[in-house]
Amino acid sequence: MQKDYEELALSVMSIVDRLVNKTREKIESSTDILKSILRPVVDVEEEIAWPPRDPKALVQMEKELNQREQEGQLDEGFLAEVNAQLRQANEDVDKPGLAAMLQKVLQLYASRILSKRSYAMKGNEILKAEEFLENIIKAPEEEWNRLLLNGLTLGKGEVAADDLYAVIKKRIERTLIRTEGGSYQQRVLTEFLRGIKSRAEQVVQILEGKPQ
Repeated sequence: MQKDYEELALSVMSIVDRLVNKTREKIESSTDILKSILRPVVDVEEEIAWPPRDPKALVQMEKELNQREQEGQLDEGFLAEVNAQLRQANEDVDKPGLAAMLQKVLQLYASRILSKRSYAMKGNEILKAEEFLENIIKAPEEEWNRLLLNGLTLGKGEVAADDLYAVIKKRIERTLIRTEGGSYQQRVLTEFLRGIKSRAEQVVQILEGKPQ
C-alpha cells in the first residue's frame, strides 16, 4: 500500500514538473514572439525612438505580427505578455517610447482580428456606417482623424456620427459574444473599438465647434 502511494506521488510530481516546464516554455515563447515582432523597430545601440525613424520598420513589424497571427501564435499567453510589459513600461517614466510601441502591437493585433469579419454587406446593399467603421479599423491610428473628418456628415462625408456610434456599439456587442469573457483578447478588442469611438467623439466636438 505504501509503495502504491509512493508511486502515485512520484507520478503526480512528474505531471506537475511537466506542466511547470510547459508553462515556462509558453512564457518564454510568448516573450520570444514579442521580441521578434518588435525587432524591426528596436535599435539595440540607441534609445527607443517612437515613431521609428525608418517608416519601413513599421511595415516590417506589422508583417511579422500578421505572420505570427496566421500561424496561431498570438494566443492569450502572448497578449498577457504584452500587457505585462506594457504595465511595466508605463511605470518606467524613462521609457515612453516602449509603452507607445507595445500599444501599437495591441492596436495592430486588434485591427488584424477585427478585420477578419465584415458586416458591410446586407444582401446587395452596402451599409455605409459599417463600411466606414471597417475602413477605420484597418487604418493606422495616425490616419483616424483624417478618415473621420472626410467620412462624417459634419465634415466632408456621408455617415452621421450617431450611425457610426451605433455600429461601434454593435461591433463591441458582437465581440463580447464571440470572445471568452474576461480574456485578454476580449479586453484588447473592446478597448480598441472604444478608442475609435472616443476619437470620433473628439473629432465631432471639433467639427461642431467650427463657426458656421
